[in-house]
This record gives sequence, structure tokens and C-alpha cells, in this order.
Amino acid sequence: MSEETGDSFLSHLVELRDRLIRALIAIGVVFLCLFPWAKELYSLLAQPLLEKLPQGGQMIATDVIGVFLVPMKVALMVAFLIALPYVLYQIWAFIAPGLYAHEKKLALPLVGVSVFLFFVGMAFAYFLVFPTVFGFMAKVAPEGVAWMTDIEKYLSFVMTTFMAFGVTFEVPVLVVVLVYANIVDLAKLKEWRPYVIVGSFVVAAVLTPPDVISQLLMAIPMCLLFELGLALARFVTKRSARQERPYDQEAAAAAESEWKALSADEMNKAVADLHTQAGRDQKPDA
Repeated sequence: MSEETGDSFLSHLVELRDRLIRALIAIGVVFLCLFPWAKELYSLLAQPLLEKLPQGGQMIATDVIGVFLVPMKVALMVAFLIALPYVLYQIWAFIAPGLYAHEKKLALPLVGVSVFLFFVGMAFAYFLVFPTVFGFMAKVAPEGVAWMTDIEKYLSFVMTTFMAFGVTFEVPVLVVVLVYANIVDLAKLKEWRPYVIVGSFVVAAVLTPPDVISQLLMAIPMCLLFELGLALARFVTKRSARQERPYDQEAAAAAESEWKALSADEMNKAVADLHTQAGRDQKPDA
């Protein structure tokens, strides 16, 4: 038994290694295709800041090889995002055989929605948060101060903001999972609404730059996404209840049809039949 368990464990490790290699190869192939356009990709990523810089302003590179490494990092990040569906497929193919049917039915839509919401959070940060924050910074910059930034620091800021807003937009998925798995009751989550609002502003103050605008742009969507999660959780619970109710009614109807009380005449006839059968059993054999 132990040998079989060890062989099974090793086979799972081998499969995991193979699927990780396939995912890395896919990312590498996409990266090689994007390599010639690494500079253009970084320019596209830096566009929200470049548009808000003062007249004659520009970005700088304080590291000797930063002008090469930073665009490569951007190209690698874009390659990962493009290859993400294939990477998720490899992960799903590895864990799916160990899931029950109802778990597969729930997990696959959740993964798809989670990826979509993460991309929506990144797009929200790029198209709304960055122009708003950079425009505010350009207006409050003191006179005579050349407002410029290092490309490495800008990339770090962008990656942190993308991750923060991407995770923030996962709030509805988290709420649905908590309610569907019966970890937290829906009514209890509604009671926690004031604490969630306060916590959203605290999280926004920690994850965003120290300005009011970016904090509001994270805290307010987080509160709205929590309300969206409550609505989706209410819909999911009602739908699951409707799916279970016909089964319960059918089982109750079947149980009722299997047992039915006898009338008085039927009871007397059954007793008479029992006495007759008992008399026959007591007669000696010929």
C-alpha cells in the first residue's frame, strides 16, 4: 500500500513538473515574439504619466542597464498576461481529476470570473486611476521643481497598483465563495457592512499612494464591489435552493406514496387473513 502511494505521489510530481514546463515554454514563446517591441510596450505603459508631465518633462534612468531591463520586464509581464489562459488550463488539467462534479461546476466559472475581474481592475487603474493621480500630482508640484521619475520606480509603482486594484476587484468572488461554502451567512455579511466600509478605506490608505484621490478611487469601488458580491451571493443561494427544492418535493411525494394508512375494513381483512394463515400452519401434516 505504501509503495502504491509513493508511486502515485511521484507520478503527480512528474505531471506537475511537465505542466509547469509547458506553461513556462508558452510564456517564453510569447515573450520572444514581443521582444522586438519591448520599447513600444514600455512607452504604452508610461503613456498616462508622459501625458501629464510638464512641458519638456521626461522620465529618467539612474541605473546603467535600466534602459534595457525595464522594457524587458514589461514585455515579460505582457507575455504572462497573454499566455495566462494556457497557464490556467495547465493548472486546471492538473487539479480537475481530484475534484467532485459539483466542485468542477463551481470552480470553473469562478476561475473565469476571477481572471476577468482582475483584468478589469488593471484596466480601471490604467485608464482612470493613473491619469487622475498623475494629473493631480502635476498640479500640486511646486514651482521650479522638475517633476520626473526613474523608469524602474515607475514600473514598481505600476505593478503595485495593478496588483492592488486587481485583487480589489476580486471582492465579489470572495463574497460568493464565503456564502456558497457556508463559511459566513449572508445576513452576517450584511451586518458587517459598516466594518467593510471602514476596512476598505484603511486598505486603500495602505495600498495606494499617500493622496486622497487614489484612496477614494480604490475604497469606493471596493465598497460597491462588496454590494455586488452580496447581490450575486443572494442570487446563487436562491438558485441553489430552487434546484434542491424539486428533489425534496419528489422525495417527499415518493415517501408518501410508499406508506398509506389502511382503512378499518382493510385492517379487519388483514387480521382475518393472518388468523387463517396461522390456523393452516398449526394443522399437522398428512
